[in-house]
Amino acid sequence: MQKEIKVAVASEIGTLKRLLIHSPDSGLGKVVPSKAQDWLFEDIVHLDTIRKKEYDYYVKILLYFLDPEKIQGKLADIDSLESDRAFYKPANEAFHKSDKVIELQWLLAEILQNEDIRQKLVASVCAIEGCTYVQQKDLLQYTPADLAKTFISGTTNDKQLLFAPIPNFIFTRDIGITINQFVLLNKPAKKARTREALLAKYIFFNHPFFADYQQNIIELPDSHLSFLLPKEDDDRKITLEGGDIMVVSNNHLLVGISERTSAEAAVKITNAMFEKNIVDKVTIVRIPKKRDYMHIDTIFTQVKKDVWVMLGNFSRKAVKHEDENAIERNLEIKKEEKIKILQFQKQQPDNPISFDSLEDLLIDISKTDLKCNGDVKIIFSGNNEFPYSAREQWTDSCNVLALKEGVVLGYDRNDKTTEAFIQNGFTAIHVKDLIAMLEAGTITTEEISDTIILMPSAELSRARGGFHCMSMPLFRNPIL
Repeated sequence: MQKEIKVAVASEIGTLKRLLIHSPDSGLGKVVPSKAQDWLFEDIVHLDTIRKKEYDYYVKILLYFLDPEKIQGKLADIDSLESDRAFYKPANEAFHKSDKVIELQWLLAEILQNEDIRQKLVASVCAIEGCTYVQQKDLLQYTPADLAKTFISGTTNDKQLLFAPIPNFIFTRDIGITINQFVLLNKPAKKARTREALLAKYIFFNHPFFADYQQNIIELPDSHLSFLLPKEDDDRKITLEGGDIMVVSNNHLLVGISERTSAEAAVKITNAMFEKNIVDKVTIVRIPKKRDYMHIDTIFTQVKKDVWVMLGNFSRKAVKHEDENAIERNLEIKKEEKIKILQFQKQQPDNPISFDSLEDLLIDISKTDLKCNGDVKIIFSGNNEFPYSAREQWTDSCNVLALKEGVVLGYDRNDKTTEAFIQNGFTAIHVKDLIAMLEAGTITTEEISDTIILMPSAELSRARGGFHCMSMPLFRNPIL
């Protein structure tokens, strides 16, 4: 009998069948204003709201699309448990335990049942967090579920904060990326993400779910003598986060150089892709190193083979400013920040192709890689109107997650971007209304097409990441 393929992603828009997530944990409720930016948050969030009124809807809609047996017809019972959210808590008996919508904390608790792994991981975490020897011995007495919770939230069984939380663990895209049947692990640029990278590494190399893919896990080693480089020489250090990697076809990978991913990492990734015959084409997209942008998936993502959403700053078109004339608009174009795009072919690495704009690249992907014959549509953040383009990009209007081709999750606060989707033939529906329809049986997930599902976002958006960031796809159906 042929083994089930558990890990395979060859596009950004093929029907999503399996992904890794992490629900907001108590560590998010420990972020204080003085440490928010050190921990890569722009603001503090209200934990109860971000869980019950926002993220839990994300889990519900994922289950309806990916694992309906866990939720279809059971919503009343699930909601009756909402006071303690048992259905969403990995350590609770009522946890959904979906093998399609997979919770990282659950996987971590499972590998910690192994005594050898538990001892090694406790020692590793305590070393990087500066714990005392007594604290290390105490942690070894924890149950696997409690230890997993402490590793992630930083909080002990007696509610003491042993070490800093890792609030960015909800952004599972950044811990690794699935490229065909390979997994590329991250190397975080910021110290705040060191522990989450360590936990992810132990999960991928030790959990039985990934047992058949051990030879397909790619780690990027540091460059020779990189530890001797001055702090300012960031581009020669190896740093990588998954938000800068996009698999746009089974043979074409996009790699961003950004605030979080270095040029040296882009070179290493390209070489690894060619040497291991994973893809034949890598396009490197260098964007300005600004907190506004962070990763390439904060300035564009894919909606359909021939539809993309992107920030107009990097388009051939200028962002429209109210009451401006043509001269003013063209002067504004010249002040826009530069983006550099080079496409490398495995057979001719010394002869890269360059693109003048991000829009040109996206159109080329649709036509060349995905064989689209008609016009390619670009939906712009904020409908390409200033100041909405910048405001809504900041709240992740360009960072949408495709559940299947043409059906994406986005934030409900980005009104002008939603307007642009509607103008381009899409339906917009709020997740609460859609879940009610799915539960009532008046619509099925198969019937939904060309739709942006609007997700509640008052608190989630403060964390500076959308649903593309909050997902690590493990399996998508092929689109070609």
